[in-house]
Amino acid sequence: MTAVQRSNKNTTVWCLTAVVLLGQILAAFVHGLTMLVIVVEVGFVFLHGAQRYGGRAIGVFVVGGLVISNALENLSIQTGFPFGHYHYTGDGKIFQVPWFIGPSYLATGYLAWIVATVLLDDVRRNSTWLTSIGTPVVAAFAMTAWDLAMDPSFSTIEGHWVWENGGGFFGVPLGNFLGWTFTVYLFMQVFALYVRSRGPLPTAQPESTTASDLQGVLLYAATTISFFTEFVTGRHTTVTDAAGVTWSTADIYESSVLLTVYGMCFIALLALLRIAQRRTTTATSAPQDSTVERTEPNPERLSA
Repeated sequence: MTAVQRSNKNTTVWCLTAVVLLGQILAAFVHGLTMLVIVVEVGFVFLHGAQRYGGRAIGVFVVGGLVISNALENLSIQTGFPFGHYHYTGDGKIFQVPWFIGPSYLATGYLAWIVATVLLDDVRRNSTWLTSIGTPVVAAFAMTAWDLAMDPSFSTIEGHWVWENGGGFFGVPLGNFLGWTFTVYLFMQVFALYVRSRGPLPTAQPESTTASDLQGVLLYAATTISFFTEFVTGRHTTVTDAAGVTWSTADIYESSVLLTVYGMCFIALLALLRIAQRRTTTATSAPQDSTVERTEPNPERLSA
């Protein structure tokens, strides 16, 4: 790939990053845009992932995410494992799961993956087992941090899905979050194993890697915008879950923001600081390397 082609691809990804970022901001204020933003985010996953890992690798991520998430969601609806006993409302389902759930796993899950690669290390061909297993684990927790802030609003308040036995966290059971971590880890581990065996070799272009990391981390952070707007504009009343327990919506919105600040926002901040630290280290080490090269003795002169 020529430098011009690489520059054009980078520009395209940055443009799509800006579109997704704008969509996330608008969706937080304009009702009905969320589904469209999810679709655009999946486009970001394909484009960004193909440039970073290659088309086949990101295909494994997409197929693995869609199949595993849908299979475990349907399994849980039937048996209660791994999320608990619940059911979705509305139409447009794949078996018993709405069509947009799978793309939601992909969109936010990929951003959580990028954050994890910044905090620990990216998985490439022949990566260590610590990286190949640890990165999916970190990504699964970063993804579950999103659900922790989101689930009570989407279920207990808006009723997109119903927890049939309620739960201690504003009508959501503990098992739901454990199930999320398990499910996300599972399909990300499949992706990590594929990349470790057949993925690209470690990159030798730190600037491109930094740009790629920054795009994902910024969009991960922007995913939190809706939680703040709900806190400010949400209607303060009471809701009753399926178990008959009454909750204050004001308490749900406030807890969601609290979890967002010290969950997703904190994780994003750590990732941004890590990127800045890495750039600073690279910038300060470059002159030292060149100095060493200038003062290195000439073997021919020594043997004369």
